[in-house]
Amino acid sequence: MGLLQNKTAVITGGNSGIGYATAADFLEKGAKVLITGRRPDAVQQAVDALGNGTDSFIADQGKIEDAAKLAEYVRDRYGKIDILFVNAGGGKFGNFADVTEEVFDSMMDSNLKGAFFTVQHLLPLINDGGTIILLSSVNAYAGMPGSAVYSATKAGLNSLGRTLSRELAGRKIRVNVVNPGPIDTPIFEKAGIPREALNHELLAARMPLGRLGLPEEVAKLVSFLSSDEASFITGAEYNVDGGLTVHPLIA
Repeated sequence: MGLLQNKTAVITGGNSGIGYATAADFLEKGAKVLITGRRPDAVQQAVDALGNGTDSFIADQGKIEDAAKLAEYVRDRYGKIDILFVNAGGGKFGNFADVTEEVFDSMMDSNLKGAFFTVQHLLPLINDGGTIILLSSVNAYAGMPGSAVYSATKAGLNSLGRTLSRELAGRKIRVNVVNPGPIDTPIFEKAGIPREALNHELLAARMPLGRLGLPEEVAKLVSFLSSDEASFITGAEYNVDGGLTVHPLIA
């Protein structure tokens, strides 16, 4: 029997990167999985690749009305779920002085406000004893130049995770936060940085473990935290960063 057998999971932003890798790992471990995403073509492509009866729903985490529609769909189709992995989000990077109100609002809407209300809308559908995982980032603590807004949204997620872990303890719902470091995903391209403009070899060489992380490595931690084997873990934050937080990059 799989680690997540008979569990039902919702993964926001599950069509690529860490979300997709987690969906694949959840399915392998026996869970039923619903993924969300903004682009129908990308979501359908992910569903086809994942197989195993993967379900999907088109939703933009930055739009609260989409969170309400997602909750209605989940209620009608599943009734209750066991796992909510709030993974969707993104970032735009640049000098603090150049940040516009539009960029600020867009990132806050997607990464923090949207995550907050996604949890709020789906919370009544999470079984007592279920689990919520929030995907944050080591940027919540790192103070990386050019990431002021992105880092603020992630710091807010970490705070939300700590608060919810206490607030939901009465229902035995566990809430934990995962902070990835540099992971080889499309996040840079989504942020408007062409892959060819990134020196992955240089970045990897400056990592303590000498490489970037893989989405699958983050996914395995999310799967563990979502399972009954992590039944006494809540309110925790886990860095998956190849030692970056302990040994920060030196410019």
